[in-house]
Amino acid sequence: MNKSRILLLFLFLSLVFVIFLLLWRNSMTNEVMAKTNEDMVKKDIIHLTLKDGVVIIETRPDLAPKHVNQIKQLISEGQYDGVVFHRVIDGFMAQTGDVEFGNSTNDKFNISRAGTGGSNLPDIEAEFSDVNHGRGALSMARSQNPNSANSQFFIVFNDASSLDGQYTVWGQVIEGMDYVDNITRGEPPQNPDKIIKMEIINK
Repeated sequence: MNKSRILLLFLFLSLVFVIFLLLWRNSMTNEVMAKTNEDMVKKDIIHLTLKDGVVIIETRPDLAPKHVNQIKQLISEGQYDGVVFHRVIDGFMAQTGDVEFGNSTNDKFNISRAGTGGSNLPDIEAEFSDVNHGRGALSMARSQNPNSANSQFFIVFNDASSLDGQYTVWGQVIEGMDYVDNITRGEPPQNPDKIIKMEIINK
């Protein structure tokens, strides 16, 4: 009888040990997967230099990975350097990013056509989210076609909740919003401000 009890106790403890090992292994696997997912949506820091100073932007690849990738590619190619803010509405937003007609440093620059062009890269499928278009949000400009975003984007001055779920938010100003506030207004402005330099500063 004692031997039977000892055997049952041994089997019970063995079972508990096996369950513990399985739970531990599962926990480690989840931790590794969480770390992998975190790395996949790594947020980058972008420096956008304006006439008055540097605006610091944090990307949101967790919301719009395709848009962030395209923006980063255009930045790495220097496409945004010299591009003007062609549409700046007080209390609403400052729009820029027309690398075709809005770049003040090349021969195709045409302020009257700025806002109608894009880049040589393909348009991007919409990545709408419920994230608020609050002050400092960076979102993609587009035509009536929701999948027409390409290179143009805008920075929101004040809350623009009416745009939520209809435009793709891809970044957020985390420092230097006062420099954005100083961008010259107009549609287009007579003497538009421009992006002096835009570069990726990895965390």
